[in-house]
Amino acid sequence: MIAETRAKLVAAARQAFGTIGYAQSSMDDFTAEAGLTRGALYHHFGDKKGLLQAVIGEIDAEMTERLHQVSSVSPTRWQGFVDECSTYIQMALEPEIQRIMFRDGPAVLGDISQWPTTNGCIAALKQSLRELKQDGVIIDVDEEVTARLINGASSHAALWIANSDDPQETSQRAVAGFRTLLEALRVK
Repeated sequence: MIAETRAKLVAAARQAFGTIGYAQSSMDDFTAEAGLTRGALYHHFGDKKGLLQAVIGEIDAEMTERLHQVSSVSPTRWQGFVDECSTYIQMALEPEIQRIMFRDGPAVLGDISQWPTTNGCIAALKQSLRELKQDGVIIDVDEEVTARLINGASSHAALWIANSDDPQETSQRAVAGFRTLLEALRVK
């Protein structure tokens, strides 16, 4: 019952945040949509901001799964790494991700680099870099520094796309530039 209540509230909030945005959404809308009371929302999430964090956690998990799928079908570990990083940036073109993850999320929750999920992303990047180094594909780099720089660059690129007047054109430029940066890591 608890999981079902949480899921209903997250689904209702995700729909509202993704379509009309965080600022325009009301807690009464979420609870009415889910057929629950405000008390249920407060009990499970504390407030609207807590509900946004839960929605972001759900979307982040889905994005991570999609990125793993992208890299798993690539012909090489290197190509999978590049494709995964580029796909993350391109996800900023998707309306729900653009609004919730890269516009409202930072506006409400602050600097994206300080979100709890960022540490998991950095750890995954470090592991990928370690494996690419062991395979002799990339130069000898400090894995933590490089992971943090890649994470920051990809997050910033996604934020740039989400807030651009021409997201499609910005995405093309950002991905091309990002791929050029990653190529500098390869052993020549």
